[in-house]
Amino acid sequence: MEKHSQALKMLEELEKGADFGKLAKQYSTCPSGKRGGDLGSFGRGQMVKPFERASFALNVGETTKEPVKTQFGYHIIKRLG
Repeated sequence: MEKHSQALKMLEELEKGADFGKLAKQYSTCPSGKRGGDLGSFGRGQMVKPFERASFALNVGETTKEPVKTQFGYHIIKRLG
């Protein structure tokens, strides 16, 4: 997801009960968007620092409350495992 405004819109839709995977397919510009935003498992040191910090700060099942900015754009992260 490239734009902050799109990320905020996605967060609003998630708060209203929208499905994360469906929104990822609709909004994501990342190749993972086609898989509903699923990046698979990854450990520390495998992602850029802002993304890693936000991911590992979440409890399983939680979604970031704000867009996470990296050099690749804005991200909404949901921790599944």
